[in-house]
Order: sequence, then structure tokens, then C-alpha cells
Amino acid sequence: MVALSVLLALNALSAGCTTAPGGADAATVPPINGTVTKVEVIHFTAPNQCYSCVVLGDYAEETVKTHFPEELGSGKVIFDHIDIGDPEKKEIVERYGATGSSLWLGTYDDQGGFYKEEDTRVWYKLNDKPGFMQYLNALIEMRLAGDFSQ
Repeated sequence: MVALSVLLALNALSAGCTTAPGGADAATVPPINGTVTKVEVIHFTAPNQCYSCVVLGDYAEETVKTHFPEELGSGKVIFDHIDIGDPEKKEIVERYGATGSSLWLGTYDDQGGFYKEEDTRVWYKLNDKPGFMQYLNALIEMRLAGDFSQ
């Protein structure tokens, strides 16, 4: 009887963990409705950066400059390093919700939509520069194409 009670309790606790908020699969609900007009790649920094934080920013900048030179020139892709403590950057820090060293992508559409996402997977790729660059390149290409499946 106790085992049955435990199983029922576990089943009830895990019942809501299978779908994204709103009850739909995250991959099937596009976060923006229009055509992508711009993707921002922003490396937010804290005043005192550790070695890994510096490497994260360097790899991200190199990836964007290497793989998206035309998009950078046209403004379709934006890259920036932003200190979260800089009062002049307060608006963009608040728009993204950055609280420390992090890498964020912001995707804008032609209907005024904006979708922000912090990518934490990049931290696990710092020991593999080619893998980091390949991953981030693919992610930016997906966002430019309006693909939010990953």
C-alpha cells in the first residue's frame, strides 16, 4: 500500500514536466511571428571577468566575425560586449535580463517581435574552440532562418 502511494505521488509530481509552459512543445511554438530582421549576439560581462568569461567573449566574437561578415556589415547580425555595470547600457541589460557574464541571442522580427535567450551550452564548449564556433555558427544561422527548434 505504501509503495502504491509513493508511485502515485511521484506520478502526480512529474505529470507537468513533459511540455513547455502553455502546454505546447517548445519546438512547435515559434517565439516570433514575423520574418527575422536581426539577430543580436551579446556577450554580457561583469566588471571582474574570469579567464573562462574572457574566452567565451573572444570565441563568440571570432565566430560572428568569421562566419557573418556580410550580415555584420548590413546590420542583420550585431555583436557586442556589454558590461552589465555600465550605466549607459542599462536599457539593453534590462531588456535581456543579464545578471552576470553570459552569452545571449536576441532575435527581432518585422512585426516588432523580440525573442531573447541565454545560451548556457556554450560554457561546456570552451575547451573545444572549433566545436564552440561550429555550434554558435549553426545556432545563429538557425535564428536568422527563423528556426527555434534548438
